[in-house]
Amino acid sequence: MKVEFAPLNIPLARRLQTAAVLQWVLSFLLLAQVCVGVIVILIVYNYWFLYVPYMTWLYFDWSTPEQGGRRSNWVRSWTVWRYFKDYFPIHLIKTCNLDPTHNYIFGFHPHGVLVAGAFGNFCTNYSDFEELFPGFTAYLHVLPFWFRCPLFREYLMTSGSVSVSKKSVSHVLSKEGGGNISVIVLGGAEESLDAHPGKFTLFIRQRKGFVKIALTHGASLVPVFSFGENELFKQVNNPEGSWLRTVQEKLQKIMGFALPLFHARGIFQYNFGLMPYRKPIHTVVGRPIPVHQTLDPSAEQIEALHQTYLEELRELFEAHKREYGVPEHETLIFK
Repeated sequence: MKVEFAPLNIPLARRLQTAAVLQWVLSFLLLAQVCVGVIVILIVYNYWFLYVPYMTWLYFDWSTPEQGGRRSNWVRSWTVWRYFKDYFPIHLIKTCNLDPTHNYIFGFHPHGVLVAGAFGNFCTNYSDFEELFPGFTAYLHVLPFWFRCPLFREYLMTSGSVSVSKKSVSHVLSKEGGGNISVIVLGGAEESLDAHPGKFTLFIRQRKGFVKIALTHGASLVPVFSFGENELFKQVNNPEGSWLRTVQEKLQKIMGFALPLFHARGIFQYNFGLMPYRKPIHTVVGRPIPVHQTLDPSAEQIEALHQTYLEELRELFEAHKREYGVPEHETLIFK
């Protein structure tokens, strides 16, 4: 295999973009483990004056990720996130105005390997979110597992991320006067195992909990499709039924999160590494589906709204796929 190295005279801006993305990738892959390791070391070496106050505070703060989190505009405004956004780059596209007196659920698709588009658009202050959707606050819902990691949970919450539990989503959508948006990556960990370049497989047919919550709170549903999300990494071939996929699915059921075996480019060469490819991401926000509040929705009501959502999502994809380089014959596959 011929290794293609990066040129030596790379502009400073591109070097900073690469460093920003590397920091982001490592934070997802290693930071949680490092934070847990720090706590273990403090306990083993009996630095009680450090870990006892923190663990005591953690006990009383345990439910914060389900109560709106603790975002920090200072952290969200770190310059590193501007370079992160420009690396791909990441774009946010609005197709319809939203009413800031209402609350909304954004169904984000696809999951991809590390949901770069969702993070870049809704967890930093360098996207066009505030200009496109004035008067709104977006909350990205992620797996509750990450908020059980000491120290790492504090870092994660500063970005505006909160738990994806029912209690957490209900808290966001219960805001009087509206203005809140729950961003839910509906395919979840299972979908990340199908995040291959050129594939558009969404695990959505059995995901109906978000529809019930929307009905309960009267929150409008908005399909969001992020073109380019699956192009950032390559995965080891893992078709359904293969031994690798079977192991990944079993681990996902045990741990609650998936372990895709992915690779892309390196820092100084383009052939292999954990750095995502420089592929543009266009996150397109569709039109809202009005939802009439129903405190105790029936199965038929949930199913009908779910079907409407799938139709709107497919229509959004078909309307914009040519603009963002998707071949005419490609279509969404719902599982």
